[in-house]
This record gives sequence, C-alpha cells and structure tokens, in this order.
Amino acid sequence: MSMRTPAGERPGPIGILARIGALGVAAVVAGVVAGLMLVPLIGGTGVLTRNVVADFQNLPDSLSTPPLPQRSLILASDGSVLATLYYQNRVEVPLSSISPSMRQATVAIEDSRFLQHNGVDLRGILRSLATNASAGGVEQGSSTLTMQYVKNVLVNQATSADELDAARGKSATRKIREVRYALGLEKLFSKGEILERYLNIAYFGAGAYGVEAAARRYFSKSAADLTLPEAATLAGIVQQPTAYDPLRNPELSTVRRNVVLKRMGELGYVTPDEADRAALVPMASLLRPSVTTNGCTSSYAPYFCDYVVQTIRQDPTFGKTPEEREAFLRRGGYTIRTTLDPKAQNGATETVNEYIPPKDASRRATAITMVEPGTGHVLAMTQNRAWGTSGRGKTTYNYNVERSMGGTLGMQAGSTFKVFPMAAALEAGISPFEYIPSYSPKTFTDFRNCTTDKKYAPVTVRNSTSSGTFDMARATAYSVNTYFMTIEERTGICRPAEIAESMGVRLGNGDPLLRVPTLAIGTMEVTPLAMANAYATFAAHGIYCKPVVILDIVDRDGKPLPVPDGDCQRVLKRDVADTVTVMLNGVVDGSIPGRTGQAMVIPERQVAGKTGTTNDSAAVWFAGYTPQIAAAVWVGDPRGGFAYPMKNVTINGRYYSQVFGGTLPGPIWRDSMEKALAGTEPLRFDIKNKYGLTTKDPYTYTYVPSTTKPSKNDGKNTDSTTGTDASPAPDAGTDTGATPPAASGPPQPTEPGTFDNSTPNP
Repeated sequence: MSMRTPAGERPGPIGILARIGALGVAAVVAGVVAGLMLVPLIGGTGVLTRNVVADFQNLPDSLSTPPLPQRSLILASDGSVLATLYYQNRVEVPLSSISPSMRQATVAIEDSRFLQHNGVDLRGILRSLATNASAGGVEQGSSTLTMQYVKNVLVNQATSADELDAARGKSATRKIREVRYALGLEKLFSKGEILERYLNIAYFGAGAYGVEAAARRYFSKSAADLTLPEAATLAGIVQQPTAYDPLRNPELSTVRRNVVLKRMGELGYVTPDEADRAALVPMASLLRPSVTTNGCTSSYAPYFCDYVVQTIRQDPTFGKTPEEREAFLRRGGYTIRTTLDPKAQNGATETVNEYIPPKDASRRATAITMVEPGTGHVLAMTQNRAWGTSGRGKTTYNYNVERSMGGTLGMQAGSTFKVFPMAAALEAGISPFEYIPSYSPKTFTDFRNCTTDKKYAPVTVRNSTSSGTFDMARATAYSVNTYFMTIEERTGICRPAEIAESMGVRLGNGDPLLRVPTLAIGTMEVTPLAMANAYATFAAHGIYCKPVVILDIVDRDGKPLPVPDGDCQRVLKRDVADTVTVMLNGVVDGSIPGRTGQAMVIPERQVAGKTGTTNDSAAVWFAGYTPQIAAAVWVGDPRGGFAYPMKNVTINGRYYSQVFGGTLPGPIWRDSMEKALAGTEPLRFDIKNKYGLTTKDPYTYTYVPSTTKPSKNDGKNTDSTTGTDASPAPDAGTDTGATPPAASGPPQPTEPGTFDNSTPNP
C-alpha cells in the first residue's frame, strides 16, 4: 500500500470537531508530560507541573518561519556554474519533486501517526513515557515530525550560543516550545506542507541540508529519482547524521536502512517482500557521492569569481551592512549570472599557463583582464596561478585588481600610461603632425605642482628605443619617453592625471594618482583591470563604463533583483579618443618600421595597443584593444619587481637578457585575444577626428616645425638622472634594444637608445 500525498489530506467534519475539542487537552497534557519525561522525577512534581503549564500558556501560538538558508549560484554569461556559495548546502524543492518512497520512509521511521495527530501525538507520548520509565532514562522520544520541524526552525533562527542551546538542549522548556508551536503550525499548514518543510530543513549529514542536497551528495541524483533503498538510507540518517552517514559508516548505515525498510513493510507502504529485496542491496552499489564545493576555490575562473564575491560584499545594493551582504551571498538562494565569457576566460587561462607555467622555476607571474568597450563588462580575468593558500604556483591574491578587492598594491605600468598625456595634448590642441625634439637625455624644468603651482625640481629622462625629433605617430610607435614628457610639460601634470582617473585608473591601494612629472611614463602602481578598462574607454570613443561583473540576479522564486550597471558616461571627446586609437593602431598595424607592437598583429583584425616596460623590467605590460575587446597583460615577480627584475632570467625554459613589453605580455595578449575573438566577425575601428586620420592609410605626415622651447641640456649626453622622480625605461620590440629607423623629413636622431638603471620612486 502506498501512502497518499499528505498535502491533499484534510480531516472530515467529525475529525475537525475532534481536533478542536482536543486542542486544549492535548496542549496541556502533552506539554506537561513531555516536560516530565525529560526532567528527573526526584520530587517537587506539583511545582514543576505548575511551572510547565504557566510556561506553556505564556508562549505565542505561532512560530515565525523565515526562508531557509539556501545556497546561491554564480554563473558565467552562458549559464555554466562558476561557484556555489552557502552556509548550509541546501536546494529547496516542492513535495512533488520528492519521490513517494522518500516521503513514505520519512513518515514510517520518524512519525508513523503523522497523518492522524494534530501536531502532538498523545499515544506516542504515553508510549515513550512508559518505555523511558521502564528503562530508567530517555530511550525513546516523542517528537512528531511537526515538532522536529519546529526544533530545526528554532536552531536555524538562533543567533547566539544561548539560543542554540535552548533549541537543542534536553529541557522541559524546549519541549514545551515545540509542543506549543507544533499545535499552531498544524492550524496554518497542511500535512503535505509540513512534510515538505521538514524534508527541506532536516540535516542528512555530510554537509547536506534538505533532501535534495542529500540525494545529490550521496547518490548524485535528484530527490525525485530516489529508489526505495536510497530513500530508506536517507530517512535513516536523520536520527544520527554522523553515526549513520553511509560514506563514513556504511555497515551501521545499512543496519539503520534495513530498520526503516522493515518499518515501511509493517505499515504497509511496501510489501514484506519488497522490503526484504531492498535490504539485500549492498550499500556500496548505491553510493555515487558528489561534492558541492563552497566558494570560488574549485571554480574554473577563481579570480574572476572572487572579484564577483568582493563586489557584492562591498556594494550597499546587496545589503546595508557587511553581515547582510554576506548573508545575501550565502543564505539567499540567489542565482547570479555574470559577464564572464567562458571562451575568453578559458583561452586566456590556457595562454598564460602556456607562456609561464604556474610552477615555473622563474616564479614569474602574469595576469590578464578583458573588458568589453562600451559596457564595462569584464569578459575574462585570470593569472598563471592556481587558487590556494599554500604550495608552489598558488595564491589567493588577485593580481588583476586593487588591494581592497582582494588584489595587490598594483604594478608600475610603464609606457602604457603614455595614452593619458597623449589625450591631454590632443585635447589642448597639440597637433599629431607637429614634430617635437625628443633627445636623450632631456631635462625638464617647467613642471608645476597641481595644487601650489610651484615648480618641481628638474627631472632628467632618457630614451631606450630612439631619440631625435618625432611626430606623435612615430613617438608612439617607438615609445619615446622624452616626447611624452615634453607634451605633458606643455599640458601640465593635472590634466593627464584627471583623464586617467576619469577612466577608472587609480593606485592599487585605492588612492588617487600622484601628480608627479613621471606620470607620463608610468611610475604609478596600477592594476590590469584598471588599464584594460581605460583602454576600453578609447575603444568606445571616449565613453567610460565602470567595471561590470553581474548581468542579472534572480531570487529563489525566479524574481529579478536590481543590479548596478556600468554608469557609462562620456569622459573624453570622440575626436580625441579616436585620434588616440589611430596612434595606437599604428603601434601594431601601422607602416612605421621598428614599431614596438608589430609582433601583436592579429590577422584580419584591427588592433590598437601599447607596450610598457619599467626600469630593469621590474614590470612589463601590453594593453590594447580591438573594436570588440580591450585587454591588459602584466608580467612580473610577485615577490617584488625591483628586487627580482626580469634581466638575465630564464622563463619557461627560454633565456632572456631582458624582458620587454613586446617580449612576453604582447604575445600573451595577442594569443589570448585570438582565442577570445575566434568565430566573431572582424570589425574595423570607426574613426572620426578633425585631422582626417584613419587606420586605413599609412602615416605620411607633413613636417611641422616644433613650437616647443628645448630644455637646457637638450641633446646633451648626461649619465645621471636628476630630480626626485626617475623614469622607467621605455619599450623595445625585442630584447636586443635595437634602435628603430628615424623619422623621415625632420632632423635625424643622433644617438642610440640608452637605458636608465636608476630605480623609480614607488
């Protein structure tokens, strides 16, 4: 005989009258008797009884039943699971999604009179009292399923050790509460509803809360598909979740399972023959365990996943307090779909590990972030490190993001910063056609403090790729330090810094950028995410969007929640942004011989980008974009770039006399982008500017004499760097430091590149 679905069972008229008439008696009698059962009868029974009745009458007759803690899911944009987060591993399911065998097994072993009583079983209480009196102790309980549900609710609601002890302790007071609330709940919910709630709240051992999580944990299936022996196994666990855990104690669990099966046979839920056959099934043949990990550790995108978690933890949208936001993550049962593109993520992860394996003897690291221009959507975020707190090739620091988001203090960006004085110069009316003397070394004396307007001490900067007189395209292609220092001197420090910050670039510690002369050549410690998003702003024609990692969130009922967007806004005129794109396109795809980014060409796609190399190659970069994706790559040593510079170093079996932006970061960027863009339509840059510049044409500019006054020792060969701010070395396309061809038309460069070995201020 099969048990009818309890949800549909209601007592008839006579039963209703009987229940109403019995409530008063049942409440008092059950409360008193249950209390007496659990307290040693050593005298004073009359006083105890009076106290029990008084406590019972003072309790409210209803129990608050807030939503159960339920695990939340973090998904990639395609719906694949990145991580599961929870305090309790639970997936709530309706009773209809729980197999009949599971419902029957639970009722049979936990409360065989569940369908007959009104929350408190007087027969069961009297039977337990007799048994316990005979044994001289508590051997048999009297809790109904409804009372057990009440206990579990009170345990989940506990916010202190005292409340938890009150919910779990063996006291008359606890039993009184359970009785009172059980009677009240039976007025509010049907039997089916109570059973459903019980099966979703009960703990089944091995970290599984609720029957659905338990079915997946032990058998790797849904609760709807549980067979008779599987259901009996789970039903038997609840009484002692550790002792009857089939993974830990299969023999004891088998004995308990068979007790459940026998009871089901006695009650007619199955035939004796069915129970016997199920009891013969070996436990080992049933078990198909699976583990639901908690957190980002085992995610295929752990650092992106952690950034999502950090984003929620710090955004008041998801709770007014840190505690509320943590509860949102681990109790709410939300489905959080993110911006992550699995193809881009997997391609980038594969690439960084190919170029620098996680356990490479060099201990060098690399990180890359990809961003979609015009939306701020973070498409990929990875590094050549496994997530972990110990062991070679592991870390929990996210090299892509700032310290407050689980990252680091950042790394000096080198010449990737030159886009900001370039934009300021174009904004100020400095023509890209103007040829500007850019000798090496060159001393600058006219930089002024943004706040006080006082002059900075003279600062001397050198070039490593080429020196001479250049227009903007050639200065960018050759990454000429003194050219960009010259235009920054003309615009002032303030505006380049403002432009960078308007694009989300701040120091890795969260502070504003320093207003110092060497801002132009990248002495600031920043993150790959910040640089990728800044370059995405140029790709989006001057529209900046805050980084976005969450597309949408739905609650456990499928209701959407509001989520922050990129708050996109224009921070730079399109004319200026598009001209920067033309300059950066020339670094990669242009016709200028010896350009530093020529190895980063992606066939059939237009690319704009910039290399970056600091002094002694303490950090090397490549940042760039296509119309669809912007990305930034950093390579360095997490132990400290200046303590462990990338000179005379062997990385992944290859020796480098010196690593440059075009040596490792550039190829990592190129290969990662190719994989991310695979299968997408090649798009061209849509360029609009007042100069008529286009990415389609070679650079054939007309020479325009400079209007800039040369610095005092322009063209003179000095060996030292003066002033308080030293420059990082600029870029070279190879590790040879070869000098590219000079610009045609204007005066020719007179000296090869030199290298400044001094250490920039941190």
